[in-house]
Amino acid sequence: MTTPSASYRDAGVDIDAANAAVAGMAAAVRATYTPRVLSDVGSFGGLFSLDGLGTHPVLVASTDGVGTKVKLAAQLGRWRGIGHDLVNHCVNDILVQGARPLFFLDYVATARLDPAVIVEIVTGLAEACGAVGCALLGGETAEMPGVYVDGAVDVAGTIVGHVERDRVLPRLDEVVAGLGVWALPSSGPHTNGYSLIRHLLADRTIDDALADALLAPHRCYLDDLRDSDAVAFAHITGGGLVENVPRVLPEALAVRVDLESWEVPPLFRDLVAWGSLERHEAFRTFNMGLGMVGIGGTPPAGAFPIGEVVPRRDGVAVELV
Repeated sequence: MTTPSASYRDAGVDIDAANAAVAGMAAAVRATYTPRVLSDVGSFGGLFSLDGLGTHPVLVASTDGVGTKVKLAAQLGRWRGIGHDLVNHCVNDILVQGARPLFFLDYVATARLDPAVIVEIVTGLAEACGAVGCALLGGETAEMPGVYVDGAVDVAGTIVGHVERDRVLPRLDEVVAGLGVWALPSSGPHTNGYSLIRHLLADRTIDDALADALLAPHRCYLDDLRDSDAVAFAHITGGGLVENVPRVLPEALAVRVDLESWEVPPLFRDLVAWGSLERHEAFRTFNMGLGMVGIGGTPPAGAFPIGEVVPRRDGVAVELV
């Protein structure tokens, strides 16, 4: 008896689909290339020239994902914004250290590769990279049946940027009591708190307006902070104000935040009401309308004061008053 011939596709991996995805995204990826890019789509490794970056350049790198926001994107069939989420989150993470983006690498994994979905995500990545002058230098698309359930997609990315050594932030020796603290608004939940959000939405109808609010892309703050003279920034991601602001404070200092200094957007008020969330839980899960916090300096256009730096009392680094 002859044993039937097996193929990789029989095991759940479709190389032809992967090739179709690469072909569909190639133009969008190449559109992000800057003169420093020395390789092309399909290279084993991306090549990027560091010539002329500065006198004492420091490379700054960060890796992140968008969490379970991808689950909501899959449920609603909206993928383009996920690419923007991933790039903008990573840009903001190195921005708080004073860095400007150079290049980005992405990773997209799924149980069964749908070229249309992959192209939408990567096109979003390319659009966001292009908007900040960052090359989408390379990436990986992985089809892994048995590791991911059908319909699941996961995305992650790595960004590399640079900053002159004497401009690295935060400047902790300049963070002193009495400095003003200001914030720039978020565009929504950004990329955090979506496990709780999906839990709160389990028995609710998601209309187009709610879907737009929930999947609004993570705001990028590069243009807002390009010329800022602040001595420290905090990107308000997972952990909210409570967990992120202390990362840029000396141990003896805290930030007192006036909760009346901004109006919490309706989406967050709804989420808090639906879950009967206590204030502390809400402010360490969601950004509550604040996407970036600055300490000292002149607040940029669109920013507003939210408090001041004060001596730390009883080990509390963020006072919500």
